[in-house]
Amino acid sequence: MLELTYAPIFIKEFKKPEAFLQEEVKEKIELFKDSSNHKQLRVHKLKGPMKDRYSFSVSYSFRVVFSYASKTRVNILSLGDHDIYD
Repeated sequence: MLELTYAPIFIKEFKKPEAFLQEEVKEKIELFKDSSNHKQLRVHKLKGPMKDRYSFSVSYSFRVVFSYASKTRVNILSLGDHDIYD
C-alpha cells in the first residue's frame, strides 16, 4: 500500500470541481494506493518538462499528476484536465 502526501496546490484544486467529481477523485485515489490497480487507472510517465512526473485518470478528461518520493511514498501534485500538462 502506498503512502500519499498532498501538495497544497492539489488541495486547492480539489475544492474546485463539483461534489460528484470530488467523490470520483477520492475513489480513484483509494484505488491508486494499491499498485495492482495502476493498469486500470492508466498510470503513465509524462514526457517533456514533466518527465519526472506521472499521471493517472480520474475520468475521461480529469487527471491526477504525482511523483514518486520512494517505492512506497507518492506526492500527489495537481488535479485537472489536460491543461495541467502545460
